[in-house]
Amino acid sequence: MRKSFEDEGSSKWRLLSTVLARTLLVSGGWSEAGSNTATLMGRPAAVRTLTKVVFVGAALTAALVSDCPESCRCTERDGLTVQCVSRDLEVIPGDLPRNTVTLLLASNRISHVPRGSFRELPQLQELDLSRNAIETLDAGSFQGVSAELRSLDLSRNRLRSLPRNALSQLRARVRLSHNPWHCECSLQEALRELRLEPDTVGEVRCFTAVREEFRGRSIIQVLDSGIDFCSFRHKTMDVAMFVTMFAWFAMVIAYVVCYVRHNREEVHRHLEYLRSPPGSSHSSKDFESVNTGL
Repeated sequence: MRKSFEDEGSSKWRLLSTVLARTLLVSGGWSEAGSNTATLMGRPAAVRTLTKVVFVGAALTAALVSDCPESCRCTERDGLTVQCVSRDLEVIPGDLPRNTVTLLLASNRISHVPRGSFRELPQLQELDLSRNAIETLDAGSFQGVSAELRSLDLSRNRLRSLPRNALSQLRARVRLSHNPWHCECSLQEALRELRLEPDTVGEVRCFTAVREEFRGRSIIQVLDSGIDFCSFRHKTMDVAMFVTMFAWFAMVIAYVVCYVRHNREEVHRHLEYLRSPPGSSHSSKDFESVNTGL
């Protein structure tokens, strides 16, 4: 499948080179008819040849970029570059040419990168999503991206966390600086599988963290110092479990105490009843009736 995509993207270039070669050979003044010796014709013919070459090249270049999205601009230099910078886009264009090599989507209003957004771009080598409003990445946002991807720029967005598998399959150098990161276990695990751009490592900082002391510090420096955010999560879970168990234990103790106290009163009344002599209740009633009569 990938080979078919590449053939589709390069077939037009083969056509271009063939047409240019024939133009130089036939119209440009080189003649092979009836002789094995090529004869160079006059300078006016060479000028006409150059004009034809430029015209044919321009026509085929226009055909190559005819699939360019309406809101973008496409150019050919070391592969197809699709420029969609500062176009006020809120979503990633869905009609991108399959032979796109460089995709520039910086300075827009994109807030979410859906699953499989770039799976139809098998030749993609550079992807710039910087200076957007991206808050979330799906676990498969970059699923299907070619292993040829060399650069991914996600800097200056609104990312606070990363799904563990969102970027794990990429071999590209990634820029994550100037995002409001929340430093905790899942971010630590995601960063372990990434190749960060070296000159931006110090700018990947904790905007918030599981501990206040880490705010504003470089994530990599914190991790290099031996801090393990995942250990904080485990400790927090242990404390929560302990508090829960203590609450249940307190409830059980309170129930037992109430039960014993209630039964003690019942037992005491029963013992008092057993200790009283027979007929005492009748004599007391007679005594009370006598007092009343008097």
